[in-house]
Amino acid sequence: MEVSIITEQGGAQDAPVSLMEKYLNDPSNDFRTLKFGDVMDGTIMRVDRDEILVDIGSKSEGIVPAKEFSSLTSSEKQALAIGETVLIFVVQPENQEGHAVVSIDRARQEKSWRRLQEIYEENGVIDAEVVNYNKGGLLVNLDGVRGFVPASQVTEIRGGDEAGKQAEMARMIGTHLPLKVIEINRHRNRLILSERQAMQEKRDEMKEKLIEELREGEVRQGRVSSICDFGAFVDIGGADGLVHLSELSWSRVRHPSEVLKIGQEVDVYVLGINAQEKKIALSIKRTQAEPWSQVASDYEVGQLVRGTVTQLANFGAFARIVDGIEGLIHVSELTDARITHPKQVVQEGEELLLRIIRIDPERRRMGLSLRRALDTPDEELAAALGEEALAERDLIVTNIAAALEAEGIDINAVEEEEEKEEVEVAPETLASAVASAASSSSGRDEPAMAAAFASAAASLGLSGEDGDTEDAVVHAFEGRDEVRAQVARRS
Repeated sequence: MEVSIITEQGGAQDAPVSLMEKYLNDPSNDFRTLKFGDVMDGTIMRVDRDEILVDIGSKSEGIVPAKEFSSLTSSEKQALAIGETVLIFVVQPENQEGHAVVSIDRARQEKSWRRLQEIYEENGVIDAEVVNYNKGGLLVNLDGVRGFVPASQVTEIRGGDEAGKQAEMARMIGTHLPLKVIEINRHRNRLILSERQAMQEKRDEMKEKLIEELREGEVRQGRVSSICDFGAFVDIGGADGLVHLSELSWSRVRHPSEVLKIGQEVDVYVLGINAQEKKIALSIKRTQAEPWSQVASDYEVGQLVRGTVTQLANFGAFARIVDGIEGLIHVSELTDARITHPKQVVQEGEELLLRIIRIDPERRRMGLSLRRALDTPDEELAAALGEEALAERDLIVTNIAAALEAEGIDINAVEEEEEKEEVEVAPETLASAVASAASSSSGRDEPAMAAAFASAAASLGLSGEDGDTEDAVVHAFEGRDEVRAQVARRS
């Protein structure tokens, strides 16, 4: 109550104010009116095993029961001291004793929910520790808020049986993950997070930076991150590049899994960079020497080698000598028997003993012969490929004989037929064909000569290596003096 005294001059003068009035008028002495859900700071007044007493600016102190600070770790509980400030959440404005019941756990949750909402709205990333798991995914703790990370949103959890997934999740307990909030609902106490999205955003940033730094022609070390039918993706430091199937090896590869496995460390050559589409083309084979560049120095015609059948075609079988070097075994060089398809005597993946009969490094071609290798004398074969090659040869011969028998082909009958055909190519016939070829091709270009010799070979029923008819006629002509004499007379 304000008291005024009237002076002789008619003015008013304030009377002295009582101490009680001063106390009541001081805003600092106002008692806070509490309601459920209030979050505020409190000052610790006492710490007991079962409760904590805090000053919250109300007419009475706040009580924190033990169950309301259970989220504190042992070190955090030991750090509680009188005079320290803690954040509290009002659970009950006043209990039967007149004290407010407050919670440290719920205050931390509320603060965490607010922070998570901000992170969600800002499209940010948060770090959290994996505390447990269930059938569907991982459980993480974010300052009192429990979040769920579905297994499908964790990069390290791959597809497989349920037992394997559970083992992978158990192994991740105690680890920290970068996470992105993909769904948040405070009222339903629902928080869904994704490690995959957080990692993808991080990788996108790293990829942009890497694309700026990368240069075509560079060789970098990487790790195989995934495999698909058309190639393999290799992580080269935060960004994945594609190694196309054709760039995996100098050898023929049907599927990347034949030469690579996930997690394998490899060197890659940067083929191309598309900054606009953020794509990187890589090559593994170009980090290695091109095999055909060394063929001329490593191999020679007549050399005996081992080879693996890689592909069958109507005209013959392809065999790999070493990675990147394949040669053709023409159907006529597989066996002395007359066959219609290579599959009648050999199969893909079969190991063979072969003799090199032709090398063309510029065209990357090599001619091979199985039948000539099998006809090699023991001493020469053992000296070239080792004593074990003798047993290998015998096994191949046995397998071919069994295959021919299964096909109903009698090799002896074929040999007799070939002998008969050779007798039929009489000197007069051969001389006539050769003279005709020589006269018709005289002074003409190479294609015309080839056509003339092809006609001669056809008339004689001859064929050379890989269909080389000129070689066939010349081979039949060589060593036959009576033919030479008749050709000379006809010319």
